[in-house]
Amino acid sequence: MSVDTPRRLVLLRHAKADWPQISDHERPLAERGRKDAPAAGRRLAESGITFDLAVCSTAARTRETWKLAVGELPQRPKTTYEERVYEASPGELIAVLNETPDDVADLLLIGHNPGMQGLAEILAGSAEGDAQTRLNRRGFPTSAMAMLTFTGSWKSLEPGVATLFDYWAPHE
Repeated sequence: MSVDTPRRLVLLRHAKADWPQISDHERPLAERGRKDAPAAGRRLAESGITFDLAVCSTAARTRETWKLAVGELPQRPKTTYEERVYEASPGELIAVLNETPDDVADLLLIGHNPGMQGLAEILAGSAEGDAQTRLNRRGFPTSAMAMLTFTGSWKSLEPGVATLFDYWAPHE
């Protein structure tokens, strides 16, 4: 695959989590999250993107979100669970994405805020339609996703190189 290949990156924040008396990393989804995660999966399926790879935080709420969302996709992408995505800054997330093999055209990253919103804002040098306005207005609530495209290798992914072509949040 050429480095001139257009690539798509979708950032999905985990669904609404519960707050039981356990470690933050082990928090499960709340009832609303268990309803919103499949809706996010349906939105991913409607996008028509066939993901080559999904990179998911190791936190319980991201794993559970992905388990409920992936069931809505026509085919399951290869999935890796990456502990560095948990509590990662946008810069740390870019470092993880920079390690993606160049044969991956379309990648889904399932993670947490504030890193996911920060990453969407930092990567998007431009936006199509009202995607940026909606992101700015809504922020990045649970189950929200930002869809970006860029041209180049994953190693070349850096601030400002991508276009935000869609933004979705449940209950929008």
